[in-house]
Amino acid sequence: MRIGLLTEGGAPCAAGDTVAWWQRLVRGLAPHDFDLYAVGGPLPAAPLPPNTRTVPATGEGAPVAAPPERAGRRAYGRRDRRRFAEGFHALATGLTAEAAPGTGEDEPARAFADGLGALADLARASGGLPGALRSDEAVRLLEAACRAPGARRAAAAAGLRDHLAFADHLERALRPLSLGWYDETALGAADLCHATAGGPVALPGLLAKRFFGTPLLVTEYGVGLRSHYLDAGTAEHSTALRTLLAALHGRLAGETYREAALLTPGNAHARRWQERLGADRDRVRTVHPGMPAERFAEVGEDEESGEPGTLVWIGRVEPAKDLVALLHAFAELRARQPDTRLRIVSVPAEQGEADHCAYLAQCAALAAQLFPDEAAGAHAVGENPVSFEELGGPEAPTLEDVYASAAVVVLSSTVEGFPASLVEAMFCARATVSTDVGAVVEIIGGTGLVVPPRNPRALADACLALLRDPERRHRLGAAARARALELFTVDQNLAAFRGIYLELLSHAPVRHRAGSDVPFAHPAETHLPGSWAPKAVSAGTGAPDA
Repeated sequence: MRIGLLTEGGAPCAAGDTVAWWQRLVRGLAPHDFDLYAVGGPLPAAPLPPNTRTVPATGEGAPVAAPPERAGRRAYGRRDRRRFAEGFHALATGLTAEAAPGTGEDEPARAFADGLGALADLARASGGLPGALRSDEAVRLLEAACRAPGARRAAAAAGLRDHLAFADHLERALRPLSLGWYDETALGAADLCHATAGGPVALPGLLAKRFFGTPLLVTEYGVGLRSHYLDAGTAEHSTALRTLLAALHGRLAGETYREAALLTPGNAHARRWQERLGADRDRVRTVHPGMPAERFAEVGEDEESGEPGTLVWIGRVEPAKDLVALLHAFAELRARQPDTRLRIVSVPAEQGEADHCAYLAQCAALAAQLFPDEAAGAHAVGENPVSFEELGGPEAPTLEDVYASAAVVVLSSTVEGFPASLVEAMFCARATVSTDVGAVVEIIGGTGLVVPPRNPRALADACLALLRDPERRHRLGAAARARALELFTVDQNLAAFRGIYLELLSHAPVRHRAGSDVPFAHPAETHLPGSWAPKAVSAGTGAPDA
């Protein structure tokens, strides 16, 4: 079958994963063909498997606004202007109105869905949607919706600058509606659309379902709406603009969840977000992200290895990881167990991440203050019990080397999705101490110790308990490895999606020509006569079978 894989551009990876999840998927499901769509940016410059073709949405090689013969139109006629005004009014009302309390129905969500569908119909028929979304008429309609009775109080306070900024953001978010995906050679050729996130990324999948009846599958390992709420870049916006942006992303995510044939969150944390935003519980199925376990096999088979007294933390250095609390916990731990040491191994930062460097420098300064260099004698060189290293450097050349040195692996975060470092530690049969955030409890499942976040004393007590009890530490590590090999491998992930693809296609409308090699394209009952099979069509006449 042909899968339309909808990505955010760049590297559409599972949150916290360190390798390209979509590459593992397309390589592991080689019998299927994949069309790779980049909705939010260029595709990564990486070699692709032979069963994959790229369909860029922006930049060089991108399809033009549809339909091609009308792509250059800048203005609508009277009828199209009326259609745009009606659709945009419904969409804006859905963004700004408050749901009536006690009704049990979300009228604004329904209005938003109607408006989004109307704009998609208009874009398919006449093109020109990007210009219309930035027009004075769109701004006037948005202002009227913000000031209408029943609008959100924060939205009613929006000024002209907020309306203009929101119109610009809205046009970029809805740009997939205006791309040339409305024919049988693009979205129409896909048997199934698979989105790597909800919201704007899944818009082509909503189009395919609306115009071609193509089933939509949405996989989320990190919740895009949650990431939008936590985005520090929106802090400089006014309260009114933040309200409008949050409403837009919330409505898009909710519409995606309601229209998807199946949702496959990577953990219970993401599942709760989806259900809260309107996903039907019967259409939600947890599929844990698959991670390569082979590279950790040698370390994992020797669960009693590791340097006694060594704690290891590994990940991206950022405030959400709460290394400050970890350093204070280690100070308390070292007061009771002086021979312990802490290795903080950072994943190399991307270019331009100034916050990473600033926070790392802050943590290094705190460590120097809490732990002055110690020397065994007057003529020896002192060493600090806390070391800051970078993965790939001389001290930490590979992940396997880092985990092999650990007696206990520590996670001190205040915010997490699905922490890959925790699964890697489990593959390596290492006992873990983690804070109770995100999907940590779901991952650990009783094979490690979990403490409240922002509690250095609890973190220190848990680490000390494992360091002083090697037998318990090794027992937990072995149980953790067994759990990880059962739930979090690439094989189990691929097996799950292989079955899901066939399941969704088996329930999809039959729209393939005779001779198609797609499984379930022609169910057996379509060849049998009878009024109970009205879609069976006689060859040559085009009339239903009697």
